[in-house]
Amino acid sequence: MAWGVGGWLLFPFLQKIGPEATQRLRDRVVAELKTTFASRYTQVVSLAEALQPEHIAAYAKRATGEKYLINPNKQA
Repeated sequence: MAWGVGGWLLFPFLQKIGPEATQRLRDRVVAELKTTFASRYTQVVSLAEALQPEHIAAYAKRATGEKYLINPNKQA
């Protein structure tokens, strides 16, 4: 027997579990959006800001606990 890991495919999984179970998963995500599934960001930057050298230097570090969110709707 041979095993391999090729990625977890969400859509085939959701089709396999059916619409009722899929809806329960969606409801759980919505209910826990600000707790279990919450993300915290060091800074929110616009697309224009994301191209500025000082921002590139900061988010290119990929430091633990230092996430940057690029918001295309944010004005620079």
